[in-house]
Amino acid sequence: MVELAVPPASRSGGSEKDGADHFHLVVDNVTCPSCIKRIEEGVTSLPGVLAARLNLSTKRLSVATEKDAVDVAEIQSFLAGKGFHAMPFDPRQAAAGQDRQARDLLWRMAVAGFATANVMLLSVSVWSGHDGSMGEATRALFHWVSALIAVPAVAYAGQPFFRSAVEAISAKRLNMDVPISLAVILAMAMSFYRTWAGEAHIYFDAGLMLVFFLLIGRYLDRRMRGQVTATAQNLLALRALSATVVGADGTRQTCPIEALRPGMTVAVAVGERIPVDGAVLDGRSEVDTSLITGESLPQGVGAGDPVYAGTVNLAGPLQVTVGAVDEDTVLSEIVRLMEAAEQRRSRYVALADRVAKIYAPVVHILAAATLLGWWGLSSIGFEASLMNAVA
Repeated sequence: MVELAVPPASRSGGSEKDGADHFHLVVDNVTCPSCIKRIEEGVTSLPGVLAARLNLSTKRLSVATEKDAVDVAEIQSFLAGKGFHAMPFDPRQAAAGQDRQARDLLWRMAVAGFATANVMLLSVSVWSGHDGSMGEATRALFHWVSALIAVPAVAYAGQPFFRSAVEAISAKRLNMDVPISLAVILAMAMSFYRTWAGEAHIYFDAGLMLVFFLLIGRYLDRRMRGQVTATAQNLLALRALSATVVGADGTRQTCPIEALRPGMTVAVAVGERIPVDGAVLDGRSEVDTSLITGESLPQGVGAGDPVYAGTVNLAGPLQVTVGAVDEDTVLSEIVRLMEAAEQRRSRYVALADRVAKIYAPVVHILAAATLLGWWGLSSIGFEASLMNAVA
């Protein structure tokens, strides 16, 4: 029997040829460019860290460190202290997580849309009745029905924004979800108060509609980011998940790719994808190398010829000596190059990052100035001043 060992999972990357260690983490609660700048500058400031780059599309954080100087757990602990959740990158888990988040956003968007449509119907009736055709009792009833629909709907549909805002404030930072959450909560609270006080104007429809449109934007953003990463993920999906290892005594055993080591021998049947980079030890065949070379015609291979992970064995059985596996294969390098190209910043992205860094503080300062200005310099009163600040 062949003795197999599964490599430790403490590192999601490995030691590269440049002598540095490379880690890949997924930071799942990154929502805006200002978060990227905070994470990259913070991680880079850690002793032993050479570089850090976070991709907002994939939420993948790539970290280069001096060899054996920093452990993944240290980076995770540092990010947790800043309010960010980080975990080792796993393509399959990342794809599953993105699908779950997209479904969750879709459900919340559906609830917000349904509630918005119903509250708008009630609001249109109330607006039409402001000419005196609707009695105060009927108007109050419509307001209370709107409250019964809007408050639970916002409490459920707005959770992605509320959770993000709470996490940001807990970590003593601001993100774009903080002003969003404040605006929605204040609008709903003021509307409930005005309903209780029997006022003529309420704003349940405005708060709900804001949540609905923001969820549409976030869902479309999630879908767009998923499509951006689809090509790289499709390439990764072409990797074999298991291989048939040939032992020194000729016995064969199926094992996961993670258990392979350079120098092992694997058998590749006709029609199978070659699981590793290596050289043909025995056999002759034709291999579809279009994934690597772009050539549509199969390439003949024999003993000593190189073969690559992800290519397809077409003609005859082969035995291949393992040279490189998993993250060290040419296929994985192609995916890394694609992601590196996507991560490069244009001058427009750099400008957006600088603007986003000051966006939330500026919004809060302007809202506070609006409240104090209207309240102190006009006669409209605190309630109307607060609604101006919310707007």
